[in-house]
Amino acid sequence: MATITKRDYYEVLEVTRTATGEEIKRSYRRKAIEYHPDKNPGDKSAEEKFKEAAEAYDVLSDANKRSRYDQFGHAGLGGAASGGGYGGWTMEDIFQQFGDIFAEGFGGGHFSSFTGGFGGGQQQRYVNRGSDLRVKVKLSLKEIATGIEKKIKVRKQVTCKQCHGTGAENERAYTTCPTCQGRGQIIQTVNSLFGRMQTAVECPHCNGEGKRITAKCTHCHGEGIVLDEEIITIKLPAGVEDGMQLSVRQKGNAARRGGVNGDLLVAIEEEEHPELIRDQQDIIYNLVLTFPQAAMGSSVEVPTLDGKAKIKIEPGTQPGKVLRLKDKGLPGVNRHGKGDLLVNISVYVPEKLTKEQEKTISQFEESPNFQPTPEVKESIGSKFRNLFR
Repeated sequence: MATITKRDYYEVLEVTRTATGEEIKRSYRRKAIEYHPDKNPGDKSAEEKFKEAAEAYDVLSDANKRSRYDQFGHAGLGGAASGGGYGGWTMEDIFQQFGDIFAEGFGGGHFSSFTGGFGGGQQQRYVNRGSDLRVKVKLSLKEIATGIEKKIKVRKQVTCKQCHGTGAENERAYTTCPTCQGRGQIIQTVNSLFGRMQTAVECPHCNGEGKRITAKCTHCHGEGIVLDEEIITIKLPAGVEDGMQLSVRQKGNAARRGGVNGDLLVAIEEEEHPELIRDQQDIIYNLVLTFPQAAMGSSVEVPTLDGKAKIKIEPGTQPGKVLRLKDKGLPGVNRHGKGDLLVNISVYVPEKLTKEQEKTISQFEESPNFQPTPEVKESIGSKFRNLFR
């Protein structure tokens, strides 16, 4: 089955990560009208974008979902956002859930990206946004168990200290763009099924900045940003998993000539433990017993994430038996409680025997105690079959 790669929800709705709920709503309304099936009959691409915008709005308009998404990305939502791609949304679902938003958009008048719907309103000013940065952070199982704060050095674009990000030599070295009158956007009017529609687009003469520089800063050459290093402190919560990506807001590259920084995207890489194996929230340890320990019972120590634990081996313990140490596993990022430490029993059979040892063992070969009962055979066979399920 093909894997569906989801786009960033903020990118889908074309809003910044600091956008207010009203800004997100207005942007979604514009997208919904642009890709509405009545406007794009038979266009499968438009239909997918229509569903994609609905999924993005469903998450970003909900404070709880948005908070989890900002911190952990798509991985942090679990089943909260129509898992399985945009196909999880049907047209009926969208119209039923968000129909009131469509109704607000068709109240009469003309549509404008400056107004956020049909009719009047506040105009939006174009805001630059810096690009995101991606880094990998390696964590041990012990660090994952407790959570950790790390300091990392990142080479990134930062605001020019000489011009404070304006790109101009001084405060008098730039003028308002005469094309867009400082708005950063111009309005284009087109005829459509809904009548005359006005759409705001980036001003081509100032690249959406609303101003033109007349004398560039000599330090950043008019860009407003320079390449430098920064020490960033990141807090990694307990229970993160290998491959999970966390987002540290506004710690990415600075925007050209002012605006909002991009985000720092932190990819988690889990270091292999020399003795323990992770299985989601549970930790697995393979304990190798000698034959006498398994046959007669014993008391042994096993490693845990925070030291050692002593466990009792009952006489007659069979290979494949699993002992469970409650709450000795890992916490979950979005769950309460901890997993367990699962101790799998293996028994070592000597590979070489002396003549005397062979003679001693052969004396027990015909003893009933050394012959497995049908019940024991079935128990061992059942555990073996479970390995392949």
